[in-house]
Amino acid sequence: MKCKSIIFAYMEWLLGKDLDQLTRMVTELGLPRYTGKQLADWLYKKQVKQIGEMTNLSKAARERLSSRYVVGGFAPVQVQESKDGSRKYLFPTKESFFIESVMIPDQKRATLCVSVQAGCRMGCRFCMTARQGLQAHLTAGEIIGQFQHVRERALLTNAVFMGMGEPMDNLDEVLKSLNILTADWGWGWSPRRITVSTIGILPQLKRFLDESECHLAISLHHPFDAQRQALIPMQKVHPLADTLALVRQYDFSGQRRVSFEYIMFKGVNDALPHAAALARLLKGLECRVNLIRFHAIPDSSLQPSSDEAIALFQKKLSDSGISVTLRASRGEDILAACGLLSTPKSHTNPQPIQ
Repeated sequence: MKCKSIIFAYMEWLLGKDLDQLTRMVTELGLPRYTGKQLADWLYKKQVKQIGEMTNLSKAARERLSSRYVVGGFAPVQVQESKDGSRKYLFPTKESFFIESVMIPDQKRATLCVSVQAGCRMGCRFCMTARQGLQAHLTAGEIIGQFQHVRERALLTNAVFMGMGEPMDNLDEVLKSLNILTADWGWGWSPRRITVSTIGILPQLKRFLDESECHLAISLHHPFDAQRQALIPMQKVHPLADTLALVRQYDFSGQRRVSFEYIMFKGVNDALPHAAALARLLKGLECRVNLIRFHAIPDSSLQPSSDEAIALFQKKLSDSGISVTLRASRGEDILAACGLLSTPKSHTNPQPIQ
């Protein structure tokens, strides 16, 4: 079994390839072009786990494919369930690290919070993922694998790219995965079911806005540059002003949405002058602000704001004409809430999907 697992880990995955890639691949193997569409159907609509299950392909075609490829995807090695019904999944990666994904149920919705990197190199002070640094970029197959190998895959209604890693730092693979999720030959989801989060990395953000119709969420967290840089070191390289100037060039008055994530830290960014400055910063922009309670992390001087401070902050924004919501905390008891995902350990024996 160990030998089989090692072979599996190093064979090329079909999962994560788009229709053009699949079509080129099958023609190189001497198979008809239409086999590419058949493969996409088996991979993303029927979601089979073995090439042998692709029964409308000839036996010779399946054998030819199996000699060079596997479907791909890893089973989760651990699943934890929160008292609020959220589930956190631990997945191995091809680079011998781990990632975490979180399924968040909410009445008729089931949202999957997916990761795009093992670790992260943005260095945000309030995030456990940042503490482990960047270990590996995920492939589109590893991103899509999170969707296809959670228990609730048939029930998922939405997705947020807000797990481990910075999506704009792995944009090629993120865009591939978004294409697979939204294409007719793929999952067939509307892009309005997906939100991608970023601290604001240029010029990658412009490319995302041009090439995807998914919603955008920007991690803002402080309206003043120096203080934001203390929380988000990449502010020095990618100033918030540049991010906002870019966002204002796009139309968010229709179905596509831009939101701003704002984690509340006691005595750092939760006073009424901060709210007033934030309202000025976003004035005239069709957007929503999501206020988020800070989930304390070990050995950090940052503390969560009081309920009273959050309520006053929320009212000030609302009175200033800003659409604002307070995001409910989910999965904190299993370390699945915002900023708590962390997988510093590595593995040596990823197990193939059976």
